[in-house]
Amino acid sequence: MSSALLLLGYCCHGQTVSPVIVEYKGKAEGKIALTNNTLAPAAVVLEPRSFSVAADGNGVYRPLDPGIHVELSSMSFRIDPGQTYYVFYKAKADKLPAWFTIYSTFSAVKHTSGLDVRILLPHTVYIYPKKPQSKEDVVDVKQAAYFSKAGKIVCDFANSGPDLERVEEMRISSASKTITAAGFPLLPGGKRHLEVDWKETEPPHMVVLHMDRSTLKLPLSTNDQ
Repeated sequence: MSSALLLLGYCCHGQTVSPVIVEYKGKAEGKIALTNNTLAPAAVVLEPRSFSVAADGNGVYRPLDPGIHVELSSMSFRIDPGQTYYVFYKAKADKLPAWFTIYSTFSAVKHTSGLDVRILLPHTVYIYPKKPQSKEDVVDVKQAAYFSKAGKIVCDFANSGPDLERVEEMRISSASKTITAAGFPLLPGGKRHLEVDWKETEPPHMVVLHMDRSTLKLPLSTNDQ
């Protein structure tokens, strides 16, 4: 009897999905490139899923919400070694903003008595209204502090507005040094807790969030803990 190992990520040993994240207004119409750079053929199954994002940034996935409608040109297929397969899709939602992930599960065409490895790679779609529902980004800052003993910047954010907010980039600066941290989504009603290591001797004093429609500058308080 074979056992299965499930791996989640953006790419793994030559199997890739591109693009990883896309954004649309009103409705979605795009394509996914799925590439198999391994030496063996791969069986692929696609499944659209809805998700929420926990405060630590981890996604919590569930069956596709009934108000989101996704049409895929293919749901399952085989990709030979070194080949790329394109899947086209259309999506719309009864209510905007909306978001979902199309998961591609790669597995071996021939199953063995040993370990079967299945790899899940995501293509995440955000659909925005054609016009924002609020006049500006609504991001509430619950905490923005530098903990000197721990060498960490700790920030807590919440989205109190009706729009899906995306922080494109986060910059942390001291008087002479700036580091960049990855952006993140803030779903309506969502919260985000971030901890970023600061290894410089000079303490940081500012966090800057670059968003779609605005830039938010946050002075950092210092905590000696």
